[in-house]
Formats: sequence, structure tokens, C-alpha cells
Amino acid sequence: MTTTNNQPERFDTLQRLELESTIGFEGKVPHGLKLHPDRTHMVYPIGCNLVIENLQTRQQEFLLGHNNNISSVAISNNGKYIASGQATYMGFKADIIIWDYATREPYARLVLHKVKIEDLVFTCSDRFLISLGGQDDGAIIVWNIETKEPVCGSAAQHKSAGITYCLAASKQDECQFFSGGNGTLRFWQLDIANRKIRATDINTGIVKRIVKCMTVSLDGTILYCGTTSGDILMIYIPATQFKCIGPEKKKYSMGITTIQALINGDVLIGTGEGKIHIAEKETFKSLKSAQAMGEITSIALRGEGHMIFIGTDRSHIYKINYADWKMELINTCHNSPINDIAFPFGTSELFGTCGFQDIRIWHAPTGNELLRISEANKTCNSICFSRDGKMILSGWDDGRIRAFYPETGREMFSINDAHNRGVTAIAITNDCRRIVSGGGEGMIRIWQINPNSRELLATMKEHKNAIVCIRINKSDTECVTASLDGTCIIWNLKRFARNQVLFENTLFHCVAYHPEEYHIVTGGSDRKIGYWESTNGAQIRELEASKSGTINGLDIDNSGNYFVTVSADKLVKFWRYNEGDVISVGIGHGSEVKKVKICPNSQHIISVSADGSIFRWKFPKSTI
Repeated sequence: MTTTNNQPERFDTLQRLELESTIGFEGKVPHGLKLHPDRTHMVYPIGCNLVIENLQTRQQEFLLGHNNNISSVAISNNGKYIASGQATYMGFKADIIIWDYATREPYARLVLHKVKIEDLVFTCSDRFLISLGGQDDGAIIVWNIETKEPVCGSAAQHKSAGITYCLAASKQDECQFFSGGNGTLRFWQLDIANRKIRATDINTGIVKRIVKCMTVSLDGTILYCGTTSGDILMIYIPATQFKCIGPEKKKYSMGITTIQALINGDVLIGTGEGKIHIAEKETFKSLKSAQAMGEITSIALRGEGHMIFIGTDRSHIYKINYADWKMELINTCHNSPINDIAFPFGTSELFGTCGFQDIRIWHAPTGNELLRISEANKTCNSICFSRDGKMILSGWDDGRIRAFYPETGREMFSINDAHNRGVTAIAITNDCRRIVSGGGEGMIRIWQINPNSRELLATMKEHKNAIVCIRINKSDTECVTASLDGTCIIWNLKRFARNQVLFENTLFHCVAYHPEEYHIVTGGSDRKIGYWESTNGAQIRELEASKSGTINGLDIDNSGNYFVTVSADKLVKFWRYNEGDVISVGIGHGSEVKKVKICPNSQHIISVSADGSIFRWKFPKSTI
């Protein structure tokens, strides 16, 4: 008999999963990486979360309040407040949250802009916050920090001009600021008494540029504007007059994406090709440069610029010592969807993830990357560790099964043409002698691992679509495979034949054995969790696991008392197995959550998402 348990989508009464640490950095947010004035903390976005990380201890704190991806970040000059704006959906309002840095709590929530917050900046006195809406909004609004109310607003540009991309505040006058974009460059004057802002267009003559970033010199007299054509506009602020453009000959390749004035008058420039330059203050010629991986989207200075932190769109954070100009990578993660996650048998200290071009091995307590295995322009769809810990096994979209040594990442062996539409799922038996692989064409193949060769033992073809998940029982006598054709099949690994078929009107995305192996649990596109008898394939329970998103992954703890699910609605849900109810919810992912694993010692939960971030949640204490 099938029973249905409908879970409420409101989580006000439910316990929140405690987010312990994250691995990741949303590098695509322009100017998203910030250094706090206290010089010991770094602030950056990951999905819906704002992370405050201690530079010495690497300890992280999280500001949770946004319900969609953060699109802009600003820190007040005195360090008292952090402002963050988000992107949302067409027709919806985009929130700005001002956070109290001391308490790590929201100070104000400002709601007027639509769809996206393009940029934020505090005035020099920190009395006002200026916000810029995206292309669907096109407004500049000035907010009073003390009253938490808007002072005034205006359209950011003429109707004939293009999109406005960036803001900069005057260093000396709290009522002056600047905006730049596609064919628009403006000086703004705030009239507090009359609650108005008045714009003056800065005339650049025949020079027409798209301004993507701005900075004001430390003496407050010069406005530097970085352009997509790789040159810099220099504006003399006291006269609001265009002064010059440079460099004259050699432009910066792929445009200037971020810019920062230095105390000695020189300018720090980040480019689309991933180079950071020190540009000479008059001619803008490059004095020094360093190469990073990916487009540079953020530059943050520590103190007076003796230490430089840069962020790239490949989710890398680098540190540069200004004195010796040495670059060090301090933070990294996947910058594309993570397709799978696996723990070595009995080990909670390490785990592996895979995605486009690479496999990475992480140290769970610190979040440090220990090993990276790269294959250019190929995507790893599935990963697992052999039970003896001597092999990392992986399935790739080029149809190959690749095995690597876990100590060095060197390739142990490769099985070519294992599946003609890519290897989409892979597992290895507990005795480490056989590999079970699934492909995009729906075939299941069994491979014998010999000392010097790999032998195809059997091909089982009953699925009509891609295999997404394979699980093998403890005795290596059977396995269950989940497919996008709406079936899960239990196979006999001795006879290489089907034992049972589970049919459902869904695209299955995940499957798992209960530790006692009397049940099989499934999840898929119908947003439901199914419990099935492993002996006869009968469904015994069905739970509604999400109101809006496909169930992408699930995992059951070693005791069999709890399980965890993740879905396209960005939520991580922690369930009691027998009761079939949600007892904790993890909120914070900024995009679709792809996979989840409970670590072997049942102390933590690791979830990975489509934006490349990895979240480490604390296993609820009351359940241990």
C-alpha cells in the first residue's frame, strides 16, 4: 500500500541546518571581493550568502538573508556596515540588505529596485548609501542610513544612452558621486533640502566608450574610468572636465574590468585576459603585471595597498605582496556545475568532487584543495573511490572510464569507448575487482579489473535513456540503477540479468540502498521520494519532498535512521527515515543543488551545487 505525506513548504517552525563552512567564491559578481577596514577580514558572496572570512584563521561567518543570488557588495568607510544587493526574477523587487558588522545581523532591508542591484557605494561620510538598478530598472536611489529611508532617486541615464554599470563616490563631499556606463558618464549632486539629485553629463568629445569600472584618486581630484576597449578615461573632478585618455598605443587586452587608485598616484588595473597591472599615473603604461586564471572581477587593498587581493570569474582569490610582487593563490573552487561527490570508505577527512575539466580532492575540515586532476575540455560526470583506497574511478563525457592514483593524481588506467554517449554513472564493487558503469545510451556494463588489463564481462541493455546513478549492495550480488527513462532496475551481478524493475511516472535522478538493504529509496523529477521493497520492487511509501524542484540527490546515514535530500529549489532537507518527515532545512545555496553526501562518521553533510560551491553542514546534534 502506498501512503503520501505532504510536507509544508514553509519552514518557520523547522530547525535550520547549521552551515559550518563553504568552499567557493562567486567570482562573477563585479567588485564582489572586499577587504574590511579592520584589515583582518575578507568579505565575498557565495550564492545567497555573504561570507566574512578571517584572513589569519580562515574561520568563516555567514550573513544569511537574501533569497536569491547576491549581485553587488559594498562596505562603509568606517567598517560599521556592509551593504549587499541581489538579483531576482523579472517583475520582482530586488532587495538591498544593510548589515551591522558588529552584530552580523541585518540593520535594514531596502526595497525599491526591480530585478537586479547593479552596484552599491557608500558616500565618504557613510551617511548615505547610493544604489544602482540593473538594465530592467535603470534607477539611482540615495538612501539615508540612519532613517533607513530613500532620500531621492532618478533615472541613471538619458533614454538615448545605454546601460549604467558602475558608481563611485567623492572622497571629500558626501553629496557628490559619479556614474558610468555605455555612452554615459555623469557627475551627480545631491540636494538634501529639496530631496533631489541633479546630474551633469561629463563631455568627452569624440571619445565614446563603455565604462565598466571607476575609482577616485585618494586626494579626491581625479576620477579614473576603466573601459571595455582597454583604455582609461581621466576626469578632473573640481572642474568636472575630461582631461585625457590613455595609454596611447598599447591598450589593455580584453578590456579593463576593475580599477583601483593607489596611494602613490598610480592605478591598479584588472583586465579581461586575467592580468593585473600597475599603470603609471600620467601615461597609464604598465609598470608591472601578473597573470591570474580567469577574468579579474575584483581588486581589494589591505591597508594602504601593501597587500592586494584579487578575485577572478574562475572562482579564484589571489594575494599579491606589493613589495616583491609575488602572487599566491589563497582560495579556489569549481566555477561550473559540480556533477558528483564521493567520500573514501570510512574516511570523513577527505572527499572528492568532479565537474568540467577536473576532479578535485578536498580536506574537509579546512576546505583546502589537496589534489587536482585535469582533463582539458572534458567533463567528469561521476566519481567514486575503491574501498581499499588505492584508486579514484571516474566516468567522462568522452566515453572513457579513467582511474587515478589518489596520492599523485597520475592516471592508473583508462578504458576507451566504454560508452558511446559518455559515461554518466560509475561504481566499483566492494571487493575492488569489478566496475559497473552506465552510459548516456542506457547501457550497463560490467568490467573485470585485472592486474594488467580490463575485461568487459557483460552488457545489460534494458534502460532506454541515460543512467544517472548506480548503487551496489554490500555483498556485491546485485546493484540498482536509476535512469531518465522512468525506471530503476535491480540487477543480479552473478547472472547479469534483471531481478526487478521499479516503474514511476518520473525521470529518476538518484537512488540509494537502506543500510539494511531491505528498502531502496528514489528521487526524481516528480519531486517525490519513493520507498521500495528491494525483494519484489513494490512501492511502500511516497513523500512529497519539494514544491518546485527536481530531487537531484539523496543519501542515507549509516544507522538508517536519517536521510538527506537536495533539489533544484536550492534547499537541503534532513529527514527522519521511519517517520518520513523533515526535521531540518539548509538554506543558503544560490543555485540548483546537484548532489549530497553524509560523511561516514555522521558528523557533517556535504552538498554541491550548479554554481560550483561546496557547503558543509553540521549534522543535527539532537539526532546523533
